[in-house]
Amino acid sequence: MLKSKRIEIGNGVILNLVQTDKFKSNLLSYYFLRPLNRDDVTKNALLPLVLKRGTKNYPDNLLIEKEFENMYGASYSSAINKRGERHIIRFTMEWASGDYLLDKDQDLKVIKMLKDLIFNPYLEDGVFKKDYVAQEIENHKNRIEGKINDKRQYAIERCLETMCKNENFSLYQLGYTEDLKDLDEKKLFEHYNKIIDTSIIEIFYVGNVSEELEKYLIEDNNMQRDNIVSIPREKIISTVSQKTAVSEKMDVNQGKLVIGYRTGIPFEDKLYNALLIASDIFGGGPNSKLFRNVREKESLAYYIGSSILKYKSLMIVDSGIEFQNYNKTVDIINEQLEELKGGKFSDEDIEISKKSIKTSTESIKDSAFLISEFFFSQNICKDIRSLEDVINDFDKVTKADIISAAESISIDTIYFMKGKN
Repeated sequence: MLKSKRIEIGNGVILNLVQTDKFKSNLLSYYFLRPLNRDDVTKNALLPLVLKRGTKNYPDNLLIEKEFENMYGASYSSAINKRGERHIIRFTMEWASGDYLLDKDQDLKVIKMLKDLIFNPYLEDGVFKKDYVAQEIENHKNRIEGKINDKRQYAIERCLETMCKNENFSLYQLGYTEDLKDLDEKKLFEHYNKIIDTSIIEIFYVGNVSEELEKYLIEDNNMQRDNIVSIPREKIISTVSQKTAVSEKMDVNQGKLVIGYRTGIPFEDKLYNALLIASDIFGGGPNSKLFRNVREKESLAYYIGSSILKYKSLMIVDSGIEFQNYNKTVDIINEQLEELKGGKFSDEDIEISKKSIKTSTESIKDSAFLISEFFFSQNICKDIRSLEDVINDFDKVTKADIISAAESISIDTIYFMKGKN
């Protein structure tokens, strides 16, 4: 059974150990948790880009890459994303285990390298190197501006931005170009110190965990810190006071239709699993009501599907359609949702959706990174279940549960991207 051993080793620092001998590699991730807010979102997103440019011991990218090669091709990644109204900065190393390489120093070398990249940045005159920051500000500006190039994802972001306009969840996880203008090496380094000193830090190790390694990780990450930031639970809005429809004209040949719904079912609720199954029956795959009726029967969509945004209890339907098919597509989507609420789906539909969700969840076991992400999500939700328990709980969901969950789904916002002509 796949479980995570959780050890609090300092104020706001938690070590999570997942013992598995399935892989010939090990993985170590540091997750820094921050409240999602406009003042910090851009600075948070910029930080990993600057940190990967150099450390005190390896002051440039070339030296860092050479050291990775010396560690048998150890892989480093960093990312920024939002989980509800938390902003997460992640740093990860995955490497060939020293047990298989017959190199007893390999694991500790890689662990020290990752810590170096996070906690020991290259500095000039006591702050980040000016050139590194200036270059990464320009790179990050291009990343933010480039979001419009993925029209499908951009449409989803615009729908959520409109739908949650009075909530921090509406913020774009990479930040805003206008907030880059006043940033420099001194201000960013000051923000970096705040991140290190006050963030909740979740550390995940996935692989073979010896007593010696566990002791080392505890001692090496025992940080004595004060004033750890508080991150409140997101507010879940269940009622829709006013429906909104937004359209934008862009240089596209295919319309992008996104519909946002409020469900009012938080992840702690006993109906949450039923909501996941309801969404899968509605628009989860080739057997779903939307795929069969909108795409196959009426040939209205190039693609269509639904998904649940766990931490905010939202459901999204997104579709690619011809511009002139907007009204008909929306009508059929509404009809299929009403059928879902009315229980017009079979026991076979339920079993297909359960199997699909369980198979997808089961596949987490095949990736050390996904194992880390799974247990990190469990920690955010204060969910102590093992992966196996999570999978088995889907079998307990009844048709009545699915109907009850579906009845809570209310349309909030329709976003449509159409052509300029």
